[in-house]
Amino acid sequence: MNKLNPVKITADLIKCPSVTPVEGGALVLIDELLSKAGFYCTRIDRNGISNLFARWGDPESGSTFCFSGHTDVVPPGDINSWSFHPFSGDEKAGYLYGRGATDMKSAVAAFISAAVNYVETSPPTGSIVLAITGDEEGEAKDGTLAILKWMEENNERINHCLVGEPTSKNLLGDTLKIGRRGSLTAKFTVIGLQGHVAYPEKAINPIPSLTKLLLELSKKPLDKGSTHFDPSSLVITTIDTGNSTNNVIPEKTNATINIRFNNLHSAKSLTAWLRRKANKVSKDFGVQIKIEESISAQPFICEPGKLSTLVVDAIKTELKIDPILSTSGGTSDARFIQKYCPVVEFGLVGTSMHKTDEHVEIKQIHNLERVYYKVLKEYFKN
Repeated sequence: MNKLNPVKITADLIKCPSVTPVEGGALVLIDELLSKAGFYCTRIDRNGISNLFARWGDPESGSTFCFSGHTDVVPPGDINSWSFHPFSGDEKAGYLYGRGATDMKSAVAAFISAAVNYVETSPPTGSIVLAITGDEEGEAKDGTLAILKWMEENNERINHCLVGEPTSKNLLGDTLKIGRRGSLTAKFTVIGLQGHVAYPEKAINPIPSLTKLLLELSKKPLDKGSTHFDPSSLVITTIDTGNSTNNVIPEKTNATINIRFNNLHSAKSLTAWLRRKANKVSKDFGVQIKIEESISAQPFICEPGKLSTLVVDAIKTELKIDPILSTSGGTSDARFIQKYCPVVEFGLVGTSMHKTDEHVEIKQIHNLERVYYKVLKEYFKN
């Protein structure tokens, strides 16, 4: 048996320019590795997005453990700003450089290596699934959702899942994600009456009313947090009037906010709150306020239990660190998986993700593989 090297796999994956929605050869490479190791691989492509489902073993003979991840990456930006080409996978002084090094080709390489090395040395009773998408950094409509739909249609199941997102804050192993906050974006369009600045009484300026609305929405915290969840946050992301002159009162102005909310709220309750605030300002200022809401995620939590304990124990054993259980950060594909089975997230320190000169400490890749291998070993122990 030739033991797989997760660092080499990471470097090979970085060399695949898989900027969403381009597959870039990453899933082809993974398919070849897994097929040679006896995994049954299926490409699940939808609307120009490429995904891969791979299963080793018989799901009817025992439990199925799943690793989930993505090979798509964000654009590198100005290539000339990089110390190394973003798709070179170059090594220097114990670090591996390239787009996706942290988010999250190293984790994908680590769980591929852990899974293959485990089934070749200790074939378990049960099965292992690797679900890898090419649409996590994009709109996430044709990635993990497509895999889960295909699984339903083909009677494929999983019992527990670990997503390899970069969850660690300062040291590998210091944080394990057991849930995420929800995300709601709202765009306000305030419509007044255009006019000459010298005759403000003949116009209705929409800017003061929008200012008032934004102040009302952001003047106090939404809550103080809850068990396992940080406080909800409301952030104003843009204000745009588009008025290029100084002698015209504009007809309308726009603003967008984003709310990351915990389990003390729902998208429905927050939408109702936004509309109440907007209606009051509309009446007070005599303007029309239109609201467009979009919800990309609902808050969820997988209560601490068998899965989180399993991963925590593996981290303690292999890394000698006791992780905190967290729901912080942005959204991830775990929000889709949690509807099907318990799910946690654990991966690298994410300080360089999405940045110029994205990089990963090579030692972290090996340590992450050790944790993933330990998780599999203990999961199938009995």
